[in-house]
Amino acid sequence: RTQAAALGRAYLDLNEKGRARFLTLLAEEFDLEEDDLFRAVSELKRAKTREEKREARRGLREALVSPRARILTRFNALPQGVKFLIDLRADLLPLAKKSPVLASLDDDLKALLTAWFDVDFLELRRISWNTASGALLEKFMAYEAVHPVESWEDLKDRLDYDRRYFAFFHPRMPDEPLIFVEVALVKELSGNIQELLDPAAPAQDPASANTAIFYSISNAQRGLAGVSFGGFLIKRVVDELVREFPGLRTFSTLSPLPGFRRWAVDAFSDPSIQFLPQEEKRLRRLRGDVDVGPWLAEVVGGHLWKEDASIEKAVRPVLMRLAALYLTGEKRAGGGARDPVAHFHLSNGAGIERLNWAGDLSKRGLDQSEGIMVNYRYDQKRIESNHEAYRGQGRVVCTAQVRGLLKG
Repeated sequence: RTQAAALGRAYLDLNEKGRARFLTLLAEEFDLEEDDLFRAVSELKRAKTREEKREARRGLREALVSPRARILTRFNALPQGVKFLIDLRADLLPLAKKSPVLASLDDDLKALLTAWFDVDFLELRRISWNTASGALLEKFMAYEAVHPVESWEDLKDRLDYDRRYFAFFHPRMPDEPLIFVEVALVKELSGNIQELLDPAAPAQDPASANTAIFYSISNAQRGLAGVSFGGFLIKRVVDELVREFPGLRTFSTLSPLPGFRRWAVDAFSDPSIQFLPQEEKRLRRLRGDVDVGPWLAEVVGGHLWKEDASIEKAVRPVLMRLAALYLTGEKRAGGGARDPVAHFHLSNGAGIERLNWAGDLSKRGLDQSEGIMVNYRYDQKRIESNHEAYRGQGRVVCTAQVRGLLKG
């Protein structure tokens, strides 16, 4: 453990290039001993008696643990060791994308962190303005990844009495949030994030709310990418909210479509793109005989519809239809929704409830999804069936409103 601590301090003293060399050395020189592994496999093949098989399996298990995994495990016993490994993996992830050797090291590190961060070990805490320390509140401001916190007043509004803020913590990192969710308690489904976060809007009595809107879910530790506990966070928070407010009936997100705008610009730039007859008619009325695909790529690329009501009226149905198609029809390599936020919520049993035009007119919202936002609904009676439909059959559960958009 003393050597592990010294190793950690040495790593932290290195510059970016030195850390990359350190990680490469750890990956290459402390990999599995293949001779030991092959020998263990041979022993298992030769084993005849139950005792011999038990010993051979034990030897195989030991041979499958690489020296680097043994080194990394030592950090679990150090006061800041777990956080050190999370930050080390954050350094490793971009390098691992370019190197199979470093990708193998990441496999070892991810396996360790997945075991250590099992959801049963995590503590759910409600964060409030009066009980959280200033240092912890600063971390929430820094880690917010969906809707940046503009000021202390902005954060205080998000912690008001008609809002809820929950986070997962690990016992070895009691002052470091792992993932957190922000919730608004309202009386109807929300479709506009600026209205939901408007500091001038009067606070509502949460006891009279019937809807909980999850409007931001942020991973606070980059080194825990791929270690999934976001779905458990939502389910735990729903349970907490139901206990506190029995009148809640609807649990929904208000979410961005991070890659939609870029995908739409590429689609409009494709000469083979086809529009529905009613879309073609509206666009031709506005543009005449000009090729509308490249023009739409220019409109979306520069958000030109915001300044011209006639352009907005023509392009809105096209963009809403394509947004519905992007969410329900576009797949990633290996299956699942192309949009990462959609994949996350659909995997966890949500259904697509509604698409909202001009739901986020901030620069970030326009750059991500041309201002369109989506409500994913968590219906407690259908979470399991929705999950099975998506993960087992590749089917996206959505409402008639969303299916109607696909028809134009």
